[in-house]
Amino acid sequence: MQILLIQTVNTFFKLLEFLILARVILSWLPIGRNNSLVQLLYTLTEPILSPIRSLLDKSPLGGMMLDFSAWFAVILLYFVQMLIISLLMELF
Repeated sequence: MQILLIQTVNTFFKLLEFLILARVILSWLPIGRNNSLVQLLYTLTEPILSPIRSLLDKSPLGGMMLDFSAWFAVILLYFVQMLIISLLMELF
């Protein structure tokens, strides 16, 4: 059961990372936000990226030409994933 839970957590976080990466790649392409796939991607990733973006805007990194929120989100997701896995390993 422990292995199944850990695999589920890993899969969930890999999916989130993939969605964020897909959003970054699509932001470089000339695809309008009216596209249903783009809207779905923004709906799924904006709750993660928006708080990070607002924190970055208040920091010295704010106002730069590049948006580093996706990069920080992936790093933050990695640490949260490791925390959850370590908690699961201690519980079981």
